[in-house]
Amino acid sequence: MASRFSAGILMYRFRGGVAEVLIVHPGGPFWARKDLGAWSIPKGEFLPGDGPLETAKREFREETGSDVSGDFIQLVPVLQTGGKLVHAFAVEGDFDPATLVSNTFEMEWPPRSGRMKELPEVDRAEWCDFATAREKLNAAQATLIDQLEQLIRIR
Repeated sequence: MASRFSAGILMYRFRGGVAEVLIVHPGGPFWARKDLGAWSIPKGEFLPGDGPLETAKREFREETGSDVSGDFIQLVPVLQTGGKLVHAFAVEGDFDPATLVSNTFEMEWPPRSGRMKELPEVDRAEWCDFATAREKLNAAQATLIDQLEQLIRIR
């Protein structure tokens, strides 16, 4: 059973006939040296009264600094190992990772130092093909790539 809920955007594009998806890497010292299995779609938790698509758009803006629009396709939610249910929406679009501007969070760093440090929620973004995305994404979110691949084949 899901204990928390979040929503995000799985943006995709076609370059040279190859489908690519936009993924983001979490900021902060815990994630600094992690790569495979550490990436995510831009996503975040629901605020009271917000619906999944509204949350997904807000979180995309907060984590990338860019608004997102288009024909959103709701994917089947996925349950992550920590108990979070992730609602995702696929949308064709484009984003320049060099323009990434993420919101920040504050944490004590180094631990037990008494010093607070402001860190980006997302430290980088990249476009990658589906196979690479499956390797880099959180395992549960990798199944979103499978769903998107099926939708693209149908169109």
